[in-house]
Amino acid sequence: MAYHIYDDIQRANVKLDGRKTAYLYIKTGSDYDDVLKALTDSSFIVDKESFDWVARQKNYPQLVKAGRFKISNGMSNNQLVNLLRSGKQEPIKITVNKVRSLDKMAELVGAKLEADTDELRKMLTNNDYLSQYGKTKETAFTLFITDTYYFNWNTSADQFVKRMYEESVKFWNADRREKAKDIKLSSDEVYTLASIVEEETIKGDEKPDVAGVYLNRIRIGMPLQADPTVKFAVGDFEIKRILNRHLETDSPYNTYKHKGLPPGPICIPSKSSIDAVLNYNKHKYLYFCAKDDFSGYHAFARTLIEHNVNAEKYRKALNKNRIYK
Repeated sequence: MAYHIYDDIQRANVKLDGRKTAYLYIKTGSDYDDVLKALTDSSFIVDKESFDWVARQKNYPQLVKAGRFKISNGMSNNQLVNLLRSGKQEPIKITVNKVRSLDKMAELVGAKLEADTDELRKMLTNNDYLSQYGKTKETAFTLFITDTYYFNWNTSADQFVKRMYEESVKFWNADRREKAKDIKLSSDEVYTLASIVEEETIKGDEKPDVAGVYLNRIRIGMPLQADPTVKFAVGDFEIKRILNRHLETDSPYNTYKHKGLPPGPICIPSKSSIDAVLNYNKHKYLYFCAKDDFSGYHAFARTLIEHNVNAEKYRKALNKNRIYK
């Protein structure tokens, strides 16, 4: 009898059909029967009865914890029960990059965590919910700082938003807050301008120059006239050429029609774009236009006359390459 008891406890009972590891997902609210069903439905254990006996001896049915658990081929019942009892999960990696809609953000998170996509989407567009973080549905993007984060799989939508808020607070340290104050913008306004800079250029070394242009325009009360905000207003970031009909779009995000910053960010900007605004280059440029060599860089100008010359070169390049929209 002693041998059989020892055998039930210590012999290998996890068989993964050639795989070294696999993941067992235990949903929030699951009970022991749910865990047993998940193990057997996935064919992770060879002998259900011996696992059940060990689990009950170790009081696991009363200690079920939700999560994503990494199990290894050849684990014994004792090892498997100890793992599940401990609640020690294999973390999920989520990388926050440039995203242009809250829907996409919710989908990204919902595809990786237990957090419900629809619930997260509603939270990110609910002013009453967002008010606890000092945000609105227009500024909800500012909760997200680009980086790679690790979460337990059973993180809820509310826990996810709270974590993102805490990470954004860490990012906005005393130095960054002081620099924002120096340019007379709130952190959310800096973030909003950074989202425009992010969309304007892929060249990190000219981001401070682009930021400087927009800050110069803000200082003199000149409309930002930022093409990316028009694309956001239209709802199409694939537009290669802004036409007059696009400029007529009636939206508070159309910075050709409305002075100052738009109501909120148009995407999640990189940290480099945020820091480019905070550390902008002081110059006298008021205009910039994509260079006609399609290098991704821009030609900067102080006067409208200079700018029109640069713009005409770019228009000719577009026409030459048959880019009409």
